[in-house]
Amino acid sequence: MQPRLNPLKTCPEAYEAVRALNAYVQSCGLEHSLLELVKIRASQINACAFCIDLHVKVARKAGESEQRLHLLSAWRDSSLYSERERAALAWTEALTRIADSHASDSDYAALKAQFTDEETVKLSVAIGLINLWNRLMAGFEVAHAVD
Repeated sequence: MQPRLNPLKTCPEAYEAVRALNAYVQSCGLEHSLLELVKIRASQINACAFCIDLHVKVARKAGESEQRLHLLSAWRDSSLYSERERAALAWTEALTRIADSHASDSDYAALKAQFTDEETVKLSVAIGLINLWNRLMAGFEVAHAVD
């Protein structure tokens, strides 16, 4: 697949703005393992091969298990994820598919049972950010690395 263009090189000032938000999310205090699961799950939904590849590698390097990575798309049917992770993954799916989900009250209630108000906002920003990255990388057909 040939990329349509490289959005990061074509508009570096936009890239720097997104990178600044990325730096905030990485240092916001939410667990890095949780953030990587969220990034991978949103990227799966959005069919962003670049981001799936990147974040699976980051998660592995940080010690995430192969089994949890393989079962992530079926997290609802697995006991491998904590209640906090399950709430975050449900919220990830709700926000990523917001036109269909309308971010339901039940998903929000599950989220609020596991996260403070501040954490809820931080998680929502992280979800919005990975959706932005997915749209840039998938939309411009930026290819994933080949190992």
